[in-house]
Amino acid sequence: MRQKLKTKKAIKKRVKVTAHGKILRRKGGKSHLLSGKSTRRKRELRRKTLVAKANQKSIKKMLPYG
Repeated sequence: MRQKLKTKKAIKKRVKVTAHGKILRRKGGKSHLLSGKSTRRKRELRRKTLVAKANQKSIKKMLPYG
């Protein structure tokens, strides 16, 4: 019998796996120094974005059941 695989909790808190298996992440740069950024830029930072293709394989390994 194989052992259960552990999920990396840090990744679980930061990303979401969609129903089709794509990985969504939050954009950086929205926590401080916001007065120098335009309203449009701050609005677009609110949106989620897909994880880069180069990182998808390693993240999926960290989320065995996600």
